[in-house]
Amino acid sequence: MLVELRIYYMYPGKMKAINDRFANHTLNIFAKHDMKVTEFWEDLDPEHNRLYYVLEFPDREERDAKFEAFRNDPEWNRVKNESELDGPIVEKVESVFLKNAPYFKKD
Repeated sequence: MLVELRIYYMYPGKMKAINDRFANHTLNIFAKHDMKVTEFWEDLDPEHNRLYYVLEFPDREERDAKFEAFRNDPEWNRVKNESELDGPIVEKVESVFLKNAPYFKKD
């Protein structure tokens, strides 16, 4: 299994906009493309203005195919454009790809 930690660095004052976009649109579009989100967090320090979430995929090939389909989804493109009429929301996205350490087992 491939785990992807995505870190969104928002422009100042855009945390509400990104949360609204995920809550009202993005998560539903992810589900349409069978993209499994397992965790979601906001940075405890509001000065950092970051959002974190985790997705799980069987492998990198499937991850790349699903993100390609997501990025080309007409609904996503409409939502993204409409939500950014007052300017961009996300300054930078960082992806960290992770795998389980062989010695660690979840309860």
